[in-house]
Amino acid sequence: MSEPEEELQREKRDSAKKKKKEKRSGKKKKKEKREEEAQRQVEEEEEEEHSDCVVLRGIFKLGKKSHDVLLTRTRLTWTPITPENPTGEACVQQPGVVLLQDVFAVKVKRRRAAGQESGGPVLGVALFCCRRRGRRLEEDTLHLHNASAEHTHTWYNTLKELLTGFSSRPRYLKVFINPSSHKKEAVHIYRDHVAPLFKMADVRTDITVTERKGHALSVMKECKLDEYDGVVCVGGDGSVAELCHALVLRAQLDADSPEKPVKPVLPLGIIPAGSTDVVSCSVHGVRDPVTAALHIVLGHLQQVDMCSFSSLGQLVRFGFSAMFGFGGRSLARAEKKRWMSSTRRREYALVKTLARLRPEDCQLSFLPAKSTTNLFVLRDEDQDLDQDPGTEGEESWTTNQGLYLSISIMSIPCLSPHAPQGLAPNTSLANGSAALIAVGNTSRSEFIKHLKRYSSSSGQFSFSFVETHTVSAVRIRPRSLTGLSEEESEEEGESKTTPIIQSEGAAFPWNIDGELVEIANEVLIRVHPRLITLYGEEVDEAESIISCSCI
Repeated sequence: MSEPEEELQREKRDSAKKKKKEKRSGKKKKKEKREEEAQRQVEEEEEEEHSDCVVLRGIFKLGKKSHDVLLTRTRLTWTPITPENPTGEACVQQPGVVLLQDVFAVKVKRRRAAGQESGGPVLGVALFCCRRRGRRLEEDTLHLHNASAEHTHTWYNTLKELLTGFSSRPRYLKVFINPSSHKKEAVHIYRDHVAPLFKMADVRTDITVTERKGHALSVMKECKLDEYDGVVCVGGDGSVAELCHALVLRAQLDADSPEKPVKPVLPLGIIPAGSTDVVSCSVHGVRDPVTAALHIVLGHLQQVDMCSFSSLGQLVRFGFSAMFGFGGRSLARAEKKRWMSSTRRREYALVKTLARLRPEDCQLSFLPAKSTTNLFVLRDEDQDLDQDPGTEGEESWTTNQGLYLSISIMSIPCLSPHAPQGLAPNTSLANGSAALIAVGNTSRSEFIKHLKRYSSSSGQFSFSFVETHTVSAVRIRPRSLTGLSEEESEEEGESKTTPIIQSEGAAFPWNIDGELVEIANEVLIRVHPRLITLYGEEVDEAESIISCSCI
C-alpha cells in the first residue's frame, strides 16, 4: 500500500473514532438531560402532591344533599354522597371545585333571632369567593352546613390559616375618595359596593375624602406609608393620575433620588368613579367597582409602565399617556364648560375642536424602543434619554419637522368603553415601551374617519397620514410664532392647512392622563418600565358601550 493510501486510511480511522466519540458524548449529554428532566418532573410532582395533600375531610350539606368535602392547601372539592343503585354500582358524579386563591373570606354561620347580634347555634361555614363572568368578577358564596360546633370551628380555623398564606392580600389600606368626580357618586360607590367587601375580607381602612385638587398629593407627601399594605383611589382619571404621581414622587423623596424615578413599595387600587376611567379599564377590562374591589382583596398585582414628563430639565409629572394637538385642545375647551355634564362637555369640545381643526407645527423626535427581549429589565440607558437629539445621541434618535393634527404617547393600551381595544392597542401594560401615534396634516373628513375607527375593531392606523412607532422616549418642540390667535384666524377664514399661531410665551395645552397641563416649551417624555404596581391584571379588550354619537 502506498504512503498516500496509508495516510488516507489513517484519516478515515481517526475520523471514525472522532465520530464515535462525539456520538458517545452526545448520548451521554442526552442521558444527563433526560435525567435532569426526570428529576425536575419528580420534584414538581412532589410539590404538587404536597400542595394537594388532603388537609381536612368531612361531611357537609350543600343545599339539601350531603357531600363528601375535601380541603387541600390549594382547593376545596365536594362530591355528593349517593346510595348504590340496585346493580351495586354507585353513580359517579363530577365533584364541585373552588380554588382557595378565589376565596377572600370565611365566616361561621349561626342561627340568630331578630335583633340578636352575637351568639346563636352553629349552622356551618360560609366561604365568600369570586367567580368570573367575562372580565367581571362577581361575589359568590358557598354554604357548608354542619351543626357540630367543634367540626365547624376546626374547618373555620384551618381555612383562615390557609387564606393568610396569600401574602399579596392587603390587611390595611389608605383610601382616598374624590367626592367631586363625575356625577359625584364616589362616596356612594365606596359605601355601597366597596366597603362591605373590605369589611367581609377583614381589611381595615384609613379614609381621606379629598377637598381640593392636590389634596391627595399633599397627604401622600407627609403620611406614614409603612403601616399600610396598599393605597386605594375612588375617583376618575384625574384622581388616579394624581395618586400615581404622588406614589412615585414619595418613593423618590424617601430614597433621596431626585434624578431617577424609584418604584413605590405600595400597590395602588383603582375604584372607577369617573366618566371614562381609562386606567381602571386597562387593568380590569370593565368599569365596575365590585370587580376592582375583588382584585384588591384577592391581591391580584400587575406591574405597569409609566412615563415621566419634563420640560427644560424640570419634572412636570409622572403619568401613563399624553396627547398634544387635537387631544390637548379638545380637553382645554371642555375644561371651560365644567358646568355641563361630562358627556355633553366632551361632545361639545369634540365638535368645536373639529370645527376649528388646525395642525400644530412642531419638531417631533423619538428614540425607538430596544428589542422586546430586554424590555422587562429596568434599562440603564435612562440617563442617556436626557441627551439632545441633535447632539451625541443623534445616531439613535429620529427627528421629523412638520404639521401634526395630533400626537399621542401612551405606555398603556388606554382601554375605555368608547375604545374597547384601546387608543394604543399595540402596546401593553408592562412591555417597557410606549406607543407613539402621530397624525399628520389632512382634511377634516379624513381625520374624522380616523377617529371613528377607534370605536370599531381596527383600521385606525391604516391611513397614509398616520404613523406609529414603539418608543422609549419622545421629545416634542412646538414651533412658537407671533401673530394671529386661533380665534382670529377662524374669523378671517384661514385655510385648514394653516398651523395654529401662538403668541409669544403662550402655553400649549397637553392632555396628560385626562388632566389639562399647559406647557410653553418643549416636552421630553421618557418610559420607565414597571415603575408602579396596580391591583388588577393584563386585559386585551374592555367592555364597550355606544360611543359618542356626535360624529
